[in-house]
Amino acid sequence: MKRILFVHIFLCLCCGVYAQGGVTFKSTDAALQTAFVRAKEMALSYKGKPSDPVGPWYESALPPRSAFCMRDVAHQSIGGEILGLNKENKNMFRLFVNNISESKDWCSYWEINHLGKPAKDDYRNDTAFWYNLNANFDVLNASWKLYLWTGDLEYINGAGFKNFHEKSVTEYINRWVLQADSLLKRPTHPNAPVPFNNNDSFHRCRGLPSYSEGVPNIKMGVDLVAAIYRGLMSYAAMLDLKGQHDKAKQFKEKAEAYQKSIDALWWNDSASQYHTFYSNDHKFGMDEGETFLLWFDALKAGERKEKTIQHLLSKNWNVENLSYFPLIMYQNGQSEKAYGYLLHLTDPATTRREYPEVSFGVIKGFTEGLMGIEADARFDQITTLYRGKKTTSSELKDLQVLMTSVTVKHEGNIATTLSNNGQKKILWQPKFLDDKGKTIVKKAVWVKPGSSVKFKRA
Repeated sequence: MKRILFVHIFLCLCCGVYAQGGVTFKSTDAALQTAFVRAKEMALSYKGKPSDPVGPWYESALPPRSAFCMRDVAHQSIGGEILGLNKENKNMFRLFVNNISESKDWCSYWEINHLGKPAKDDYRNDTAFWYNLNANFDVLNASWKLYLWTGDLEYINGAGFKNFHEKSVTEYINRWVLQADSLLKRPTHPNAPVPFNNNDSFHRCRGLPSYSEGVPNIKMGVDLVAAIYRGLMSYAAMLDLKGQHDKAKQFKEKAEAYQKSIDALWWNDSASQYHTFYSNDHKFGMDEGETFLLWFDALKAGERKEKTIQHLLSKNWNVENLSYFPLIMYQNGQSEKAYGYLLHLTDPATTRREYPEVSFGVIKGFTEGLMGIEADARFDQITTLYRGKKTTSSELKDLQVLMTSVTVKHEGNIATTLSNNGQKKILWQPKFLDDKGKTIVKKAVWVKPGSSVKFKRA
């Protein structure tokens, strides 16, 4: 906390020095502008030192550990790209994918510290360590998203990445008994150390089937089912890009089996919400986990998805959960709620807002949520869709994406201008929301380097 306090005071004295370089945000809504500056300053304060043995990195775990874990890096990575932390992302992802091994049952290191070693808080040796099974699929999915955002083919074609992805969707699933038809029947500890000590967290949590770490007696979490679904879908997309269409179709079909199981097995009619875990005594229960059904986009549009959103909005959650809310609420038609979360998560009075996922999640919420900027390297395409208030104008300047730099300015919901500040042409797909909330799709246009194009809604 002393470190965080010092950083906060230093930044205030320097009048927002971090906000002066890289991507910037301007808005006629002063509260939004302040929120972005706070989030950017906080996120960049976690950048590692150049002298750290691990190489380029940023903090993405409990701050006192000086480390980064697979879940947090996967969730913070696009925010990192937006803030110019591409070298950090590449180094951390390489470390994760290169450390997968059969001796760890095709796990990697859950957490790596600034010294380049597996964090002692989570690792003793290859038979005794902490690991959430969602991690492989989360990193796989994040690798695909990083390719889409940056155009960097190493994330899908690099030798270490290919090996990690292939092992995760085959040997890893088999070793941990994660087939779609085995999820509720699998052993609780399929790769338990011998002798097994249930009081040793490095034995008991060597392969947790959920990100919900406080649920005792858990056999399976619905968040893991959603993670596997999304990981397999991302892997199928990689195969399609490589021209392996038949194999891609097989993995899509495997993915769909997990999605179908969520609706077939996990919905609770009486409570009108999804169960989030299945216990060793063969009972469903409810705890955390619903958020990931939306994060991994594992729910079909309809009444159940809407009830899930409303339930999430009705409760108070810890900041780790809330860090995902700006993006998923903007993407699911809850713009006013998403706006509130942007301000809440950057309010100095908010407890634990210094947890790294929070500031990175806010940056992601601003860029992909509020400004509606999506990238697809397969087509050199950027899509925009403003989800802000109709009377508010907002501009995101010098955004690094698709190996170029763009500026996007939304004049309320009336007009959008995209400026290409880089050296390569990009395909721009403008979208608008009409007065009833329906999406208007304009014809995509190529924007040459050094030029600007403006589209009006009408």
